[in-house]
Amino acid sequence: MAFTVVIPARYQSSRFPGKPLVDIKGKPMIQHVVERAQEAGATAVIVATDDNRIASVAEEFAEVVMTDTAHTSGTERIAEVVRTKCIADEEIVVNVQGDEPFVPADNIKQVAENLAASESWQMSTLCTELHSPADVLNPNVVKVVASASGRAMYFSRSAIPFARDTMMAEPVSVDPTLYRRHIGLYAYRAQYIKQYVSYQPSALEHIESLEQLRALWYDDAIHVALAKCPPPVGIDTPEDLATLLTSLNAT
Repeated sequence: MAFTVVIPARYQSSRFPGKPLVDIKGKPMIQHVVERAQEAGATAVIVATDDNRIASVAEEFAEVVMTDTAHTSGTERIAEVVRTKCIADEEIVVNVQGDEPFVPADNIKQVAENLAASESWQMSTLCTELHSPADVLNPNVVKVVASASGRAMYFSRSAIPFARDTMMAEPVSVDPTLYRRHIGLYAYRAQYIKQYVSYQPSALEHIESLEQLRALWYDDAIHVALAKCPPPVGIDTPEDLATLLTSLNAT
């Protein structure tokens, strides 16, 4: 199955400036992401950035498309790539976050295959089980609730679902088995990406700072499945990176 991976990468992260270029075991973070996409069997891997520092590094190991600095989300950046590269409407495009250097290649392939399996989904994404009460309450860990058919109902930085009987009595008392962590991988057809960016931004995506809520606001269907290979938590801060490197050095 043919699919293209686009990796949005920006330098000016509020919590971790320059994150795509930090060194992890002798390689910049963005190179690890590119290699996972290549291992997944993508027919093309493109780094989409608005920063010359990232572009000059990424050009050594991937195709790079320079994008507008005004984009407010990774999907908007990918839409510019779709236009620039004239990607066919039916082509499946996978959005792999630039701060997921150890996302399993099997998950990248899985999210593309899940979308390809049905024409009724506008997007597909993945989730994994949570095991720590601290993660349930961590706003950097995005939670997702899905229906019996696998259709996303909502994404939030808050603890959803809210376990009324226990959490009303003791707010920090949570059962992590009730929750699913959203994994920031998305697959969509190129035609839908153009449709998505034609929408006006929604209040929900601004409130939660989660771009996928725009799709739900406009009643588009997002398929959610358990990831075949639960990935490590993404790197949002320098502390996350330090924790990851410590665990890698211990293995």
